[in-house]
Amino acid sequence: MPPLQGITVLAIEQAIAAPLCTRQLADLGARVIKIERPDVGDFARHYDTRVKGQSSHFVWTNRGKESLTMDLKSGSGRHLLDRLLEQADVLVQNLTPAAAKRMGLGYEELSNHYPQLILCNISGYGSSGSYANRKAYDLLVQAEAGLLTVTGLPDTLVKSGISIADIAAGTQAHAGILAALIQRGKTGRGACLDISMLEAMVEWMGFPLYYAYEGAEPPLRTGADHASIYPYGLFTSQQDDVIMLGVQNQREWQHFCEQVIEQPQLFSDSRFVTNAQRSANRQILKNLIQDAFSRSSTDVIISKLDTAKIAYAQVNHLNQVWNHPQLRELKRFVEVASPGGAIETLLPPVHNSEFGPVTGEVPKLGQHTESILAELGLSEEEIQNLQEQSVI
Repeated sequence: MPPLQGITVLAIEQAIAAPLCTRQLADLGARVIKIERPDVGDFARHYDTRVKGQSSHFVWTNRGKESLTMDLKSGSGRHLLDRLLEQADVLVQNLTPAAAKRMGLGYEELSNHYPQLILCNISGYGSSGSYANRKAYDLLVQAEAGLLTVTGLPDTLVKSGISIADIAAGTQAHAGILAALIQRGKTGRGACLDISMLEAMVEWMGFPLYYAYEGAEPPLRTGADHASIYPYGLFTSQQDDVIMLGVQNQREWQHFCEQVIEQPQLFSDSRFVTNAQRSANRQILKNLIQDAFSRSSTDVIISKLDTAKIAYAQVNHLNQVWNHPQLRELKRFVEVASPGGAIETLLPPVHNSEFGPVTGEVPKLGQHTESILAELGLSEEEIQNLQEQSVI
């Protein structure tokens, strides 16, 4: 039995952070009811049409959920939300703090009526403070959290290629909700969780922040190379295949010099004796290694790296990741249904010996509206009236 079977989560969510959080709860067996605006839905549904006519962002973060369309600004919609809250264990929402307050979705008000409810607020900058009601998109938070200053090349700031601030917040929210469910099992009471994208992103910035502690110089922007460990970066073979190399200690450095590039004298070279010296003289060392790699085929380099037990990786394009031999051998891809047809999806990365993950279909907009309202006791006529009034 999945661990969250019997847990009901209401999700008033858009974009990535909150949907990723609730999708992970659905993977663990929770019933997730996603409340969307009638006719429009979560705006992430319309970011692109890359997956059989559907948004790549949406299919990634919304499998296994039920879609309920409802106008929460209407009196009837708010009444229906209250009835759903009576049966819910968790409410996840990423409205702005001001919008949540206007809708009466603050924790004080909700906890008075639903003392066992766990409320999880996901925002850009937090529920208070001068930034509370600023618009917060992933790239903006990357900038505020300092990520751009440590990513890229010396003269070029570069963003992360994925929605890293959203992912950080969604992951922290998921963990926080699981902890709150355990806590509720002990106390019988719900809780209010406030998670901001800014705080989650700054938590992930721990290394560069401490590297620059008390005004010290921050890490250099070094492209795909590691900022403080070397040789740790990209090199190309004779066939121009790109290999990511990672040498992290003296033993590996010695083996690399002797067995891979076959230049044992470099191990005792005063310019490269310690990691700090290798990093300080990285351009000289990079040229020496690249010269050696340029004279060898990819297969020969990889064979030597394997023999010397040096960490490396091949730089895969995305089509290669879809067909990655290790993921396929581990059987990590399964098919799920979606409005555009069956699609492949990656199973959750945590393997649990006691249960299998729940990987439900990607819902079409409003797919479960009528069935959910029927569960609440509404008749066909009442549901039809709500449709005519554009409440659902």
